[in-house]
Amino acid sequence: MRHRVAGYKLGRSKDHRKALRRNLVKELFDHGRIRTTRAKAEAVRAQAERLITLAKHGLQGSAIQQVHARRLAAARLADAASVRKLFDDIAPRFENRPGGYTRIVKLGPRLGDAAEMVMLELVEE
Repeated sequence: MRHRVAGYKLGRSKDHRKALRRNLVKELFDHGRIRTTRAKAEAVRAQAERLITLAKHGLQGSAIQQVHARRLAAARLADAASVRKLFDDIAPRFENRPGGYTRIVKLGPRLGDAAEMVMLELVEE
């Protein structure tokens, strides 16, 4: 029974899953969109939206809260350039948006194994 079990396992160990999510979120923030499978996109979407909300709240707080928010984001992204882009470019863009920062667009099946492919992208505003 999977009662109250959150998240997607994606057929990977815990560390591999954590690294995969971290890399996909980093690429999403760097490029604005990524092409991946539906299951991976749904797993990454939640983490990306939480990080954007964290950055938005961090920008509105005091200097201490801003530093704290950047450190929390850095712990989840592990890339200083991505953290900088998140706080300087992405968060101000969604300042007046209450949520729903990403969009999943279906692309069709992948040729090799017929996995459902999607485009995960940041919503333009």
